[in-house]
Amino acid sequence: MADKPGKDKGRIKRSAYDKALGLLARREHSRRELKTKLRQSGYEGDEAASAIDRLGEQHYQDDDRFAEVLVRSRTSQGYGPQRIRAELKTHAVPDERIRELLDTAEVDWEASALDQLRRRYGGKAPADHAERARRAQFLLRRGFAAATVRRATHAEVDDAADEID
Repeated sequence: MADKPGKDKGRIKRSAYDKALGLLARREHSRRELKTKLRQSGYEGDEAASAIDRLGEQHYQDDDRFAEVLVRSRTSQGYGPQRIRAELKTHAVPDERIRELLDTAEVDWEASALDQLRRRYGGKAPADHAERARRAQFLLRRGFAAATVRRATHAEVDDAADEID
């Protein structure tokens, strides 16, 4: 058997701009994320930075738009504000902008937490204190504040008690 030529043999390497544009065609990316992906693909720092700057000037890449999309996406997936805040920080979104995005998100965090409990555990009330603690840990891992978790887990028990009466 003859050796097959490698996948990349005979191909011209795309420019960092083309690579980044291809990534942005699939979904929004932060500047930091694009820089990391370009570096992992073997592009030099100057070429990557230049490509990202050009994409920003052309409004193909925008960190504000990226952050807004991420907040909408994560809230619709049932994540809490602390988890969303942590993810935004990994993309170098400034704290002030994160606060602004979460304040304007118009999300009822308690209702979202209750919805997550219903999806995960159905309408059944927790059988015991240990089960209530497991449910609380579930919500905490999803990024809900402790006060919200406390209200949601107690509200779920109260709601179940109201249905029995």
